[in-house]
Amino acid sequence: MTTPNATQEAVITTPITAASWTYSEEFVVEDDVLVAARARAEEVGVVPISPGAGAALRFLTAVLDARAVVEIGTGTGVSGLWMLRGMRADGVLTSVDVEAEHQRLAKVAFTEAGVATQRVRAIPGAALDVLPRLTDGHYDLVLCDGDKLEYEAYLAEALRLLRPGGVVVFDNALWHDRVADPARRDETTVAIRDLGRAVAEHEGLVPVLLPVGDGLLAAKLL
Repeated sequence: MTTPNATQEAVITTPITAASWTYSEEFVVEDDVLVAARARAEEVGVVPISPGAGAALRFLTAVLDARAVVEIGTGTGVSGLWMLRGMRADGVLTSVDVEAEHQRLAKVAFTEAGVATQRVRAIPGAALDVLPRLTDGHYDLVLCDGDKLEYEAYLAEALRLLRPGGVVVFDNALWHDRVADPARRDETTVAIRDLGRAVAEHEGLVPVLLPVGDGLLAAKLL
């Protein structure tokens, strides 16, 4: 085993620069369909996942060879498009959102991308009302990007919905740099911090916190 010298340690512990973060976020370029979906999100006040986070989601669904995915927070279809592009050709995305208008705009994006209608099941409603109706142990990945105060409840539902080896993912896990700052004690920040602790300490999960976008917390179910 090689012991790092002082120079190597300095390189390892140097925080990522804004230029490097931007480079990584733009490493996988979004096409016109995603750009248009992102523009619609801005028009209706939705904050979609970043391109880097989207690329990470596509990577995860591809690695899992995902056939069935649940998404909490449809938005205007940005995250859904990324995941569908990593899923197998016959994969189905079940997407839940309280805003019917957002789901309508997401369907526009899916149509523009050439996604077959049978590959997306859009369910309007509150996540904690809809998720209990979904099938236990059926899903390869559950993406949580809804009400941050409900994240721990989403985790409980995801553990029921996932098959062994499935993955749960939470967006905004760094929450605009607030989670890492112990002085930040607002309700949302504390909820996300508590979620991270619960995931990290769960004996049935293999967790990772990815510093892409606003932070992606992912965990594999053993």
